[in-house]
Amino acid sequence: MLDKLYNHRFEFFFFSQLAILFGSLIVPQVFFDEILSPILFLINLSAGILLISKRKILMWFSVLLLIISAILFGSDLLSNSNQVLSNYIKLISYFLFYIVVTYEIIKQVWRAVEINKNVILGLISGYISLGLIGFFICISIEISTPGSFHFVQTNIVDKAEFLFENLMYFSYITLLTIGYGDIYPVSKLAHKTAILIGLMGQIYLVVITAIVVGKYINQLSEKNIKE
Repeated sequence: MLDKLYNHRFEFFFFSQLAILFGSLIVPQVFFDEILSPILFLINLSAGILLISKRKILMWFSVLLLIISAILFGSDLLSNSNQVLSNYIKLISYFLFYIVVTYEIIKQVWRAVEINKNVILGLISGYISLGLIGFFICISIEISTPGSFHFVQTNIVDKAEFLFENLMYFSYITLLTIGYGDIYPVSKLAHKTAILIGLMGQIYLVVITAIVVGKYINQLSEKNIKE
């Protein structure tokens, strides 16, 4: 059973990532931020555990992060006390998780012998994970040093929700090298973070994607020769 699920590991991980990124377009924003988003992150953690299940040490490390995140989510639902500390611990847990899983995705995609749909989804999932890593770095910087990022938008109703949505957006537009200028780094640490996110995106596209494309071209050539 586990082997059958493992064959679809990239699909589970990819679609849970899409739900995290775009779920707020389908359900009410407040419900998504307070209830659905944490659940989706837990689902994504579970999919990540499946993805690295062949690496026992990494798998049990991720299981520990999942348990910690689940406990904190349950405690947040039952009580509003110590939410700042709880949020810090969750940010650290998610950050460590995506570092581990992104590394494993890149390694599995790099070593793939046959390029198929699953590998392509893994390639895309790795890129999305880089954006999430960038987001957790950005939000940690802004929480620890408020004012590290400048926001043109000023109509803030819920600061936590505002930071979550806007820094997620900033991470991805930086990763994609779009940069509209409506959010920009102010502090030196934020500057370095923006450079890091941009470099991660470009290196991933130039190196990892090029390797996969090269393997796919070779695969088609070998197939044509056999035919």
